[in-house]
Amino acid sequence: MEGTSMGWSYRKSIKLGPFRLNLSRGGVGHSWGNRLFRVTRTADGRRTLSVNLPGGFHWRKTLSGRARD
Repeated sequence: MEGTSMGWSYRKSIKLGPFRLNLSRGGVGHSWGNRLFRVTRTADGRRTLSVNLPGGFHWRKTLSGRARD
């Protein structure tokens, strides 16, 4: 594979009940919720609401923060 390179990344998630602390190379984020409903604040400041329904259906909406590049 000429011309391709792979970089290293780091991601670690620590669960504390319904609260989750997410550590990555980009910084620290956190989320709160359960399997069905979760609110996330990413390391770059985005806030996301996620709803996961049985059968594989899911919905995600970015509430605020930095727009995707």
